[in-house]
Amino acid sequence: MKKIIALVIGMGFASLSFAATPLLTPAELKPLITDPAVRVIDVRPSKEYNSNHIPGAVSAPYGKWRGPATNPGELPPLAKLTALIQSLGLSPDTHAVVVSSGADSTDFGASARVYWTLKVLGLKDLSILNGGVKAWSAASLEQDRAAVKVTPSAYTPTLDQNLIASRDEVAKQIGNPHTRLIDARPPEFFNGDVRHPAAKISGTIHTAINFDNDKWFKPGTSTFVSAQDAQKIWTKSGIKGESEDVSFCNTGHWAATNWFAMSEVLGKKDVKLYPGSMVDWTQAPTPLAMDNVPSRGKQLVYDAKAWFTKIFQ
Repeated sequence: MKKIIALVIGMGFASLSFAATPLLTPAELKPLITDPAVRVIDVRPSKEYNSNHIPGAVSAPYGKWRGPATNPGELPPLAKLTALIQSLGLSPDTHAVVVSSGADSTDFGASARVYWTLKVLGLKDLSILNGGVKAWSAASLEQDRAAVKVTPSAYTPTLDQNLIASRDEVAKQIGNPHTRLIDARPPEFFNGDVRHPAAKISGTIHTAINFDNDKWFKPGTSTFVSAQDAQKIWTKSGIKGESEDVSFCNTGHWAATNWFAMSEVLGKKDVKLYPGSMVDWTQAPTPLAMDNVPSRGKQLVYDAKAWFTKIFQ
């Protein structure tokens, strides 16, 4: 009887040890790439993937996970996302590892956004290769150009609305003391000095606080800091207390990094991502409440400079 109990306990600990962790180093990923339950998803452009990729990785360029040019942060239609994850052979039983180039901290946002999308679609065993292909190459690990074919899955997902904040929902949360709206953009965007080309107005959502997503990385790299250092960074930010958090940016890209840090690394509950973010917010039929909006004169000057740059450069 004691042996049986010990075996059961051992199996329990074994299952815990194989649970997916949000971040993997190249050394941690290497022994997993031959596991049929693991699917490495390379979100770089096809040209980069074709030149060299992690053995067994499937190609799913980042653009396939995004909305139209007019609102790139918008989630693609569920039917399109379903076809995409089925073509990659994904199901809730898959441990999906998302890999981007590792060029810089902004590039990490692509991995985080795809990770978030997969979680929205019902996958739970998810990881990101910390540092991307750049870190894999720096570790002198094998790459190849072999074409990778996988058996499509029949998984039919539904959207987990607990992870998504819509424009209407965000508007209702303004002024709610139990909700924090966290702008993940660099300060110049938050302060209204610049804006995304698809956004109609500079500035930020009314009552939002700024937490630049770049703070989560080792300086000058795309390497996400350790969980211990992430907690120190969060403590140093001065953002205190527990509440429902909504992360946003221009198009839900930088915001995905903040969402990943808060939800997956720090383990905070009730963290949502507003996928359309400021582009979607400023395209509302009726203007919505904003802070740090520049004067009409400054906006006209900015528009003129943007037009000149587009036409003559």
